[in-house]
Amino acid sequence: FTELNKNPVEGFSAGLIDDNDLYRWEVLIIGPPDTLYEGGVFKAHLTFPKDYPLRPPKMKFITEIWHPNVDKNGDVCISILHEPGEDKYGYEKPEERWLPIHTVETIMISVISMLADPNGDSPANVDAA
Repeated sequence: FTELNKNPVEGFSAGLIDDNDLYRWEVLIIGPPDTLYEGGVFKAHLTFPKDYPLRPPKMKFITEIWHPNVDKNGDVCISILHEPGEDKYGYEKPEERWLPIHTVETIMISVISMLADPNGDSPANVDAA
C-alpha cells in the first residue's frame, strides 16, 4: 500500500476501503485506450486472504461491467488470481496461476490487459464471450 502511494502506476488507483483493515482494498481502473472500455472508470474490490501472499486475493468489480472474463456478479476470472499449483482441468500451467511474487501492481496490470484482450477460450461470462 505504501509503495503504491509513493509510486503510483498509470491506469489505476488503489486505497483501503477502511483504514483499519489492510485486507480490503478499493481500486479504480481507467478503461484502457482503444478498447470498448476507453473513457470509463470502473470500481472494484480486492480482498486479501490472511495468508497473503501465499494465496491470491479475490477481485470483484463493483461497477457493472460486460466482459468475458468477469462473471455476472463481478468476480474476475484470470489465471494469476487462481489458487497456486496444478490446474485440475489442465488448462493453465502452474506458472500462469498465483505466485507469491505477484503484487497489487502486477494484478492490476493483468486486469487492465484482460480488459484490452479478453480470453474467449475460458470465459466466466459465456454471454459476453
